Amino acid sequence: MSSPTFGNNSNSAVYKKAQEILQLTRHISNYLSHDLVHLQKNGKEHCEIYFTGDIIQQSVSLGPQILKAESQLFQDEKHKHAASVMRLSNLLYQNCKRLERINSNGKDFLPLLRKELIKFRRLQHVWQLTL
Repeated sequence: MSSPTFGNNSNSAVYKKAQEILQLTRHISNYLSHDLVHLQKNGKEHCEIYFTGDIIQQSVSLGPQILKAESQLFQDEKHKHAASVMRLSNLLYQNCKRLERINSNGKDFLPLLRKELIKFRRLQHVWQLTL
């Protein structure tokens, strides 16, 4: 499965970091879903498997929101999309913390994703000031 491009290419550091986060979340999600796809001993599914899809969905949405913010002419519209990027990155961080509680070998990669999200937040802060 190829990773989607977000439409136009942007040279901003925050956009490039969003692409890196997308690739990382896809790999982590694939790794975790192999452990979570099996039923538990009591016959129920792991509810945490849905968080693996959530992190992909949120990371896929980061790029288009960044591009929309950068392409808008009016400040209000730029800030609206920038706020959406902030919400997505916060949700992504929270879902990482939730996934760290599961019983899987893949959870060892989640601190790496959280570190990348912290770097993304720093870039995001500077990026928002430049909009």
